Amino acid sequence: MDTARKRLLTGLVGGVVATLVALFLIALLVAYGGIYDIGASSGHTSGARWLTDSTMRSSVQARAPDDPDQAPGPQEIAAGAREYKAMCEHCHGGPGTEPAGWSRGMLPRPPHLTEAAAEWETGEVFWIASNGLKFTGMPSFGEDHDDATLWNIASFVTRLPGMTQEQYDAYGTAHSHGGGDSGAGHHGQEPHGEARP
Repeated sequence: MDTARKRLLTGLVGGVVATLVALFLIALLVAYGGIYDIGASSGHTSGARWLTDSTMRSSVQARAPDDPDQAPGPQEIAAGAREYKAMCEHCHGGPGTEPAGWSRGMLPRPPHLTEAAAEWETGEVFWIASNGLKFTGMPSFGEDHDDATLWNIASFVTRLPGMTQEQYDAYGTAHSHGGGDSGAGHHGQEPHGEARP
């Protein structure tokens, strides 16, 4: 290798090392200097919002299982509705039902699933419910809920877009959830018809 190429290679390596050291020092300054406002009330910059949203969507899509081959029946949907109303409605609302007021103070604000669920497949909703999402208030329910319960919830959630308030209300009010009982009869009466858009 001639001297000019050697100098070029040495300069490139030195530049990469210097850049990494500078980034490390900036990260330390941000972490320990109190520069970044971590308060939920201050919101994200547009760049941070794009980065976290894009990362979250790509991560979920890469890890989510395929949708079940067999479509859930009315009993599974009704069981998912009861679990949703007990566990999810206070953050995500429902047709004609606003989320609890305190959820507006979360960052990012939990999506209103009557619209946002249209962007997700059932398997993706199942994965989110099972694993939760870092850097949000979305908890992981997989530790204390069985897969059947979470599939019921996911199947119900993906039916929320286009569901009317009357259809939603037909599933009754929230009851304490069973955390693993995916049977259809443990929380009250079935609705008079499956509320499917």
